[in-house]
Amino acid sequence: MKKTLLLALALCSAAALRAEVTPADPETPVQPDSAAVAETPAETAVETPAQKSPVATAVEAVQNALAATGSDIKFGGYIIGKYSYTSKHGEKSNSSFDLRLVRLYVDGHAFKDFYYKLQLQVNGQPGEDKGARIVDAFVEWQHFKEFRVKIGQFKRSFGYENPMNPLDVGFGAYSQASTKLIGFNDRVGEHACNGRDVGLQFQGDFFPMADGHRFLHYQVGVFNGQGVNHTDKDNFKDLIGGLWISPVKGMRVGGFGWNGKYTNENYTGAPGTLASTDRVRWGLSAEYMGDWQARGEYVWSKGRSVKNASLSKYADAWYIQGALPKCHGFQLGARWDCYRDTQSWNSLKQIYELALTYYFNKNLFIQAEYDFTHDKTLASHRNYNTLGVQVYCRF
Repeated sequence: MKKTLLLALALCSAAALRAEVTPADPETPVQPDSAAVAETPAETAVETPAQKSPVATAVEAVQNALAATGSDIKFGGYIIGKYSYTSKHGEKSNSSFDLRLVRLYVDGHAFKDFYYKLQLQVNGQPGEDKGARIVDAFVEWQHFKEFRVKIGQFKRSFGYENPMNPLDVGFGAYSQASTKLIGFNDRVGEHACNGRDVGLQFQGDFFPMADGHRFLHYQVGVFNGQGVNHTDKDNFKDLIGGLWISPVKGMRVGGFGWNGKYTNENYTGAPGTLASTDRVRWGLSAEYMGDWQARGEYVWSKGRSVKNASLSKYADAWYIQGALPKCHGFQLGARWDCYRDTQSWNSLKQIYELALTYYFNKNLFIQAEYDFTHDKTLASHRNYNTLGVQVYCRF
């Protein structure tokens, strides 16, 4: 019995002695004595930092370069998908699903005073003015609010609606004034340009008011006159300008002028076509944007079509639209949209539009629209209806 007690005491003493030299963390393995003898000195046991990958190094270099210039950069885009049905006589298909627009952009500021933007349109089949293409590519010096300078490819400085993002227009498409007389599908025969051209523009705002908005705005630009992604084809530059006043915040009233020329890049001398045509236009605009919204514009045009020389040189267009305040995410809007291809009443095409929009948030909303069209240029079936649903998503 005594031998058993002595053996137990000896084992307990050995365990206690071993606990004094064992690390407190029970998960840390105990090194054998031989390993302790061969241990590397502390000053040579410091871990070497993991090397960065070439991609991470390049990203860090770009971030540091941007930070050094006071620059920022933002990537984004938006998608507009739609379904439409029409009762128009003679259409190959009376209904269709479509991607109206898919656009990607990058923008930001550099050296504090310069704003830049590059925007691509990526939907549609490949081809001239189709498929993936550049729509915006410009730099603007913004040091002074009274005097800013923009150069590159951007929206023509004509009208209130034209410079708007498609998500902010309020309806499923731009008005006929914009599409026919401000360079979307221009009546002069210019290729599809989304209201843009290549040029140089000066603009600014004067007389700050108590609420922060400015009373007077001006803008004037010189452009090639040939639209997006096309160089100049003659020795004539388009001159486009606008001037408006803003008596109260959200309201503006102004006018615009355009003295230009378009050259037919596909001219072959075929009968009924023209090598070039003048493009002289002026417009009047008024707008109020608050809880209640209203906008109206009138555009007058002088200039023939290079694809149809017999077409009258005069045309005009106007629209009036409004929207009620949002209620539980819903907003109701209406528009009366008119275009006269020969500035005569027998060439009038007018569209009565009603749109109901539901906003999930400012970047995601859905719109249902009904249009009634009366087109006097059609020989028969002048009245028809169009129903559409569009989903707008911005990211």
